[in-house]
Amino acid sequence: MDYFDHVDYIRHADWDAFKQTANSRNARIILLSSKAEHPHYGFAYRDSDILLFGSEGSGVPLTIQEQCDGRITIPMKPGMRSLNLAVSAGMALGEALRQTGQFPE
Repeated sequence: MDYFDHVDYIRHADWDAFKQTANSRNARIILLSSKAEHPHYGFAYRDSDILLFGSEGSGVPLTIQEQCDGRITIPMKPGMRSLNLAVSAGMALGEALRQTGQFPE
């Protein structure tokens, strides 16, 4: 990936370490789930939010879902299962960046 040098990232040892980092930053953890009811475009994002995506096959464990500060979904046409992870991440991130004015000039 030729853009990797331009990305800041942290690799966490486990969920508890991740949650501690989020709490120390006063960040909300927002879960994207096909089972959520609130659409991603109607959610009021903050610039400190963390978007959490689960596995395409198994999603996010219930114990993790219960610890998230918000749950949103990308509405789908009836009968459709879900979008793939990369498409979902791009759509949600794009909306969050738009709302918080963080798109690059």
